[in-house]
Amino acid sequence: MADANTHKTNRPIGTYRDFWLYYLQEHAKPQTRAIHYLGTGLSSFCAIAAFVTGNLWFIAGAALGGYGPAWIGHFFIEHNRPATFTYPLWSLASDYRMTWRWLTGRIGGDLALAGVPPGKRDGHR
Repeated sequence: MADANTHKTNRPIGTYRDFWLYYLQEHAKPQTRAIHYLGTGLSSFCAIAAFVTGNLWFIAGAALGGYGPAWIGHFFIEHNRPATFTYPLWSLASDYRMTWRWLTGRIGGDLALAGVPPGKRDGHR
């Protein structure tokens, strides 16, 4: 695995393991992660509601609920470009992984491994 600090380059990322570190660096601010957790929750709720009710409008809600908060976080809080634009599937998987790691209290170790400074790790559970 490459050093965590080498991921902020223009070179393509070849493995999900390296992408995960890059992803965490792109979500360094606690506020960005918090708005992502909200978006992941909204998106999940809407996807489940679409499945249970058969109402396809919930699919639109899932997309808006997931992407809307995430993009607000990137453009106005983190001031970077969402990884979704370049790595859509890895980014989607990482949204859920990051949320799960936060819910289970393990996101701090991942952020440390990615080289996120301790002051930016605050706000995780």
